[in-house]
Amino acid sequence: MAKEYDIDKAAGACGQCGRQLRPGENLIATVKEAGEELKREDFCETCWAGGDRDESALLAVWWSKVPAPQQKKRMLVDDDVIVGFFERLAEADEPAKVNFRFILALVLMRKKLLVYERMRKEGDGREVWLMHFRGDERIHEVTDPHMTDEKIAEVSQQLNQIMEVEM
Repeated sequence: MAKEYDIDKAAGACGQCGRQLRPGENLIATVKEAGEELKREDFCETCWAGGDRDESALLAVWWSKVPAPQQKKRMLVDDDVIVGFFERLAEADEPAKVNFRFILALVLMRKKLLVYERMRKEGDGREVWLMHFRGDERIHEVTDPHMTDEKIAEVSQQLNQIMEVEM
């Protein structure tokens, strides 16, 4: 099955100046909308501080350190970043973003941060999950894109690629 979108892994270089990022160095990772796709881009502190970039399409930003080559992969983001990413995709209607948001919802449910309340069936046959965050009764609607197991695994792998350090 062809991928609907492709999110690059960390390139190991600054997305603005192109300089290789060194182990132990701070980096700023971003995910932004690029047309109907999502794109990851990393920056060195100098370029990020320079502010010479278009931030209008940014969906998520997080700070981390470049790991040593022998260091095991680790998550770059905390729960707040995942929640923010989930919320920013609320109005998305492109299939790739709907799929991605659904996977984020599953991750947040697994972390016991997002609670499933019930499902609503739309007139066009779509199923919409009604959910809320623990301690917040505000309802979030999540479209169930009815992905195959293969597609869920593919989107989950892409989520891992952007959320982990791998240089």
